[in-house]
Amino acid sequence: MNPYLVLAVSIGAEVSATLALKAADGFTRPLPSLIVALGYGTALWLMSTSMDMLPIGVVYAVWAGVGMVGAALGGALLFGEAVSPAMIIGIAVIALGVTILAVAQAHA
Repeated sequence: MNPYLVLAVSIGAEVSATLALKAADGFTRPLPSLIVALGYGTALWLMSTSMDMLPIGVVYAVWAGVGMVGAALGGALLFGEAVSPAMIIGIAVIALGVTILAVAQAHA
């Protein structure tokens, strides 16, 4: 099993759950609330599975960094949240950091 594929699906589940958390409106809407529970449960299970195959530092950095980018972009697309130039720079810095970490791990 490809550990990066497992991690990617984990990140997708986490981003979906985070976006559904906003849509759940304080857990007053049933479908988004169900997506939150299933998404976070799936994300954590798959993240722990990927940690069996990759170093914890790499898994957590990639999961948190890519998840944050996904949540920020998803918030902008789905909820019309503002994306400022400073946010775009921050997203680029995080993406660069995740890339450097992954490359460094491959050479370690």
